[in-house]
Amino acid sequence: MLRAVITEEHSIDATVVLPVGVRDLLHRDLPACTWSGSATHLRAVERELARAAVGEADYLAVCTPVDLPVAIGGIDYQVSEGAGTVWQLAVLPALRSRGLGTLLIRAAERRIRDRGLLRAELAVEEDNPRARALYERLGYVAYDRKPDAWDEEGPDGLIRRYETMCVLMRKDL
Repeated sequence: MLRAVITEEHSIDATVVLPVGVRDLLHRDLPACTWSGSATHLRAVERELARAAVGEADYLAVCTPVDLPVAIGGIDYQVSEGAGTVWQLAVLPALRSRGLGTLLIRAAERRIRDRGLLRAELAVEEDNPRARALYERLGYVAYDRKPDAWDEEGPDGLIRRYETMCVLMRKDL
């Protein structure tokens, strides 16, 4: 559905409604996911796709009708006994706060339940209250905190170690 409303002489507001679907992220999707992070990040996602191929993880994509990923995220089944650990969630910046993150998390929880697991876990950076509020709204409860670190590629192409403190959250499914 496309709805356009003229609000002033030269200004138009438009609302576009597109159906989306959730499927496995594929290697062929990676070039369309540059919005989710640097080349270093996409290489890490590519490694997760190899783990997904052997059942250690799942990597999901929320896609538009033309099959373009607009949200992606992984589930690791090797981190915590009896749980799926949701991680590397990303939504195309222009489409944040439109329900795509919620859809992605609910699809991840369904995958976790389909494996017979009864708990979902995740970590959120302490300085990301917006994401934490989403997880709390979806029923996740904080139970601990821990430092985390990963390599991050800067705009100059240099790799730096990024260090942060994360809140650990979980939800019984």
